Amino acid sequence: MPTFVTGFLGISSLLAVLLFFLASSDIAENLSPQGCRMSWMSPSYVLQPDLDTNWSPLARRYSLWLYREVGWDSVQESGRRRGSLPVLFIPGNAGSSHQVRSIASSASRQYYSSPYSISPEFESRSLKPLDFFAVEFNEDLSAFHGSTIESQISYTTSAISYILSLYPTSTKVIVMGHSMGGIVATSLLPSNNISAIITMSTPHTLPPARFDSRIDTIYDRLQLTLDREPTPIVSICGGATDMMIASESCVLPKPSNDVFRRTVFTSALEGAWTGVGHREMVWCHQVRWRVARSALELGAADTPAGRALVLDKWLRDGHSLPPQISEAGPDKTMEVTDMTTVEVLPAWKKLTIQNPKTSKTYLLPVQRTSESQKVTVLVSQGSIPPVAPQNPLPFRISIYSCTSVQSGAKCIDLKPETLKLIPNPIAGMTFPVPSEGSDESEGIVLFEAHIPKVELQPNDKHWIAVKVDGADGRGWFAASLGDSTPVRTNMSTFSLLMGGRLVVDVPLNENDGALSTSFTFPNLISSALVIYRVTFMRHSMPQCSEALMAPLIMHTSQPAETHYYPVTMFAGRRILLHTHRAAPFVYEAPGYPTSLDFTIYSTIEGDCRDEFKEFEIAIDLSATLGRWSSRYLHTLISWAAGVAVISVFLAWSQEDHGGSVPSVPQSLDLYGRGLFRYLILASLLMSVIPLPESIYLGNKSSLLFAPIAPLILLIASGLVCVSWYMLVLLLTVIGKASSFLVGSRGEKASIHRGTILSLSIVCIIIFVFVPWQVAYLGCWLLHLYTCASSRQELGSFASRNKTIAVPLIQSSRRRGSIQSTEMRVPLERRPSGLRDRDVKQDNLNHNMHLLLLMTWLLPLTAPVLAVWVRTLLTAGYTTPFDGDHNFLAVLPFLVLVDFVSWTPGQLYHRPRFEQKVSLRWPLALIAVVAFLFGSRRPYLVLDAARIVVWIIVVCRIGPRYWGGSSWSAGQIAGGS
Repeated sequence: MPTFVTGFLGISSLLAVLLFFLASSDIAENLSPQGCRMSWMSPSYVLQPDLDTNWSPLARRYSLWLYREVGWDSVQESGRRRGSLPVLFIPGNAGSSHQVRSIASSASRQYYSSPYSISPEFESRSLKPLDFFAVEFNEDLSAFHGSTIESQISYTTSAISYILSLYPTSTKVIVMGHSMGGIVATSLLPSNNISAIITMSTPHTLPPARFDSRIDTIYDRLQLTLDREPTPIVSICGGATDMMIASESCVLPKPSNDVFRRTVFTSALEGAWTGVGHREMVWCHQVRWRVARSALELGAADTPAGRALVLDKWLRDGHSLPPQISEAGPDKTMEVTDMTTVEVLPAWKKLTIQNPKTSKTYLLPVQRTSESQKVTVLVSQGSIPPVAPQNPLPFRISIYSCTSVQSGAKCIDLKPETLKLIPNPIAGMTFPVPSEGSDESEGIVLFEAHIPKVELQPNDKHWIAVKVDGADGRGWFAASLGDSTPVRTNMSTFSLLMGGRLVVDVPLNENDGALSTSFTFPNLISSALVIYRVTFMRHSMPQCSEALMAPLIMHTSQPAETHYYPVTMFAGRRILLHTHRAAPFVYEAPGYPTSLDFTIYSTIEGDCRDEFKEFEIAIDLSATLGRWSSRYLHTLISWAAGVAVISVFLAWSQEDHGGSVPSVPQSLDLYGRGLFRYLILASLLMSVIPLPESIYLGNKSSLLFAPIAPLILLIASGLVCVSWYMLVLLLTVIGKASSFLVGSRGEKASIHRGTILSLSIVCIIIFVFVPWQVAYLGCWLLHLYTCASSRQELGSFASRNKTIAVPLIQSSRRRGSIQSTEMRVPLERRPSGLRDRDVKQDNLNHNMHLLLLMTWLLPLTAPVLAVWVRTLLTAGYTTPFDGDHNFLAVLPFLVLVDFVSWTPGQLYHRPRFEQKVSLRWPLALIAVVAFLFGSRRPYLVLDAARIVVWIIVVCRIGPRYWGGSSWSAGQIAGGS
């Protein structure tokens, strides 16, 4: 039965797991909602049989397909291709070549205005159509297995060579990769055959499954490629809606060289403005048509710089200025010779024009009441060249800085600091609209610039000019001047966590008709591990519902990430400010503010501004806990393995001090009553020590996140207790079944010759065919049976020897001991029946501890097992499996599990050197590795366990395995 301590830990961990599950279940819906229009196509796929084993030996396993849009693309199944350009799509983990259909269909239907009729937009520029090829990896689980990724890289390299053999010399291929397919794509570099790479939902900097050291090797190699290779690369990230990967790993690292690297979050992608799920990334219409269009336009670019311009234009997020502006030549000028032809607005008056009908210039007077002022312009359905929505109206806006000269004004164009498209959600409606999202032609052009200081004479005047051209009575625009200094509040995140209340007033100066108001909170940490909730105290004013642009929050947390939130959200939808910039195990480039900052835009006028005059900021605990659970799953597994190792360590410690081996519940109870408290304190202290991001929890020693470590330790400890009692239930069932079907278990003095032969055959099978993880699973099953049968037999043995005299039990006074006086009597001084029972009990307890440890090492081997099974099912039973054929990796477990299954006497004999140093200390080393390095590199826990088991097999079993004597002359009592 569970003790109070183990029961408390187990129940607490289950409740915590339930809490984290509920907290993470609604993240995709509330944190970054998805609004994607479904894409439709008429697909067909043409196998490329000529890509055979002459090109790659992997052609037996993988294949290459050509996509054709039925009724739109001409079907050319073979032969040289001259009138088109190739694109290669690479699917990701468990992905299919058929995922290419959405993007390929969009490219065809954009290039052709009707079946087989080229759109005038492309025909006039002599652009070529695209041939979309896709590799088929049979839905390999590449995220879990480095050798599988290497095989995919090798086959894709051959596929590119084959594809280019179908086209004229000097043709280059555009490569697209989804998920882990993006890792394959970037691993193809350096290559002169690739013109550009577009990745979608690809974890570039942190593997999503970190159970294989070879994946880390690939990633280390990839970081050098991303830093130096000149091929343009764009990474499109889905944000919090993507529950398959942590989107902070999707951000491309900043290169040290001048190469084009661009990360685009779909929440910031102009015209999309939505979170996108991992699998939805390839079919979300708002994304796929832009990816397809950029691929079409890349055909006209023949240099890396030209391709970078294309990618920047069609996959814009607005975080940088358009190249046409940043690389512009001399300033444009404008002269106003007759002031009666322009309209001069009163000071601080906001300019708002609906349905402009004529070309006109408006002058907004600059009042030097502040050292820092800015101009904000919003344009709906029109353009501020070169930025415009898709299919804009003819009218366009130009902005100038003007000074008075005699009877007119001399103006020079004003360079923007921000020029991009932002959404204009409909007040009171869900944003983005579920299953629909935004249309290509939607969006408002946002222009912002600081007003330059101008030296003026006493009677001179300074204006900001807004010039309208091409107006035809449709659309609207607004402009205002205002103070660019943000509203600043100094409350800290820690104060909010301790229950502090942060209420912020929105400035409502009646002379301030600004279209935007910025807020900065320098002491609120911007991190992926904390989510802030913004709640507006809304005062209902129905007469104010007709604003051209309802209040909109723009939250930019890093150079690649912006989120938009309508203030007038419908009931039940929270405004949750979040980021992916500072996150566990991801290197954070210095130089960007770590504070929480956002801006509110609106055209609301006058008294209607009172409708949203204040808001409250708080930490959203539910969303925050949901982020924690998704970032520390590997930590939980590794730390649970560490706790299991500690239980073995405590059991061995009791034996080393002359006592009998305690049972697993006794070890867990001893751990919960003593060592657990010290580990809780140690985990808290370790959290505030500045460590590299690859060690411990990777949260960069932030005091705010220090409680995460004790919480994970509590859950891990409880889950170990729960797992033990689940094992007990399983052992009971197996024990009774084996007793009924097989009978008693046999014991031998040494290994049987047939066992040596079987072990050799197993090693050969591992070396040739199956991965060693399969043998580990077999070890675990064998040991599970050994424990079950031994437990059943011991119960029968005890019932037959109830009449043996037992000395009066007296509790030991040594603190922390769980042994009785009877337990501490040396085995040779006990009655023979009692001695036999105690040997069997000690052996069983040793085996039970080993079973618990092997059970928690099993999750570290399970991913490769899944890859192997998937490969057999999809590629055929004769397909060779790449990697993991080192039988030495599992051999110590094979020997140990086999030895404990038949040995009749005491399991472990202590060699002489253990009088000074006990072999229990290497067990402690496994726990140290698990707690310090297991979060980022869980495979190190398995490596450490393998080494320690080798030491145990060599030192405590040694020649006894084949019938020889132990390393010691006899069992040595006492210990270190």
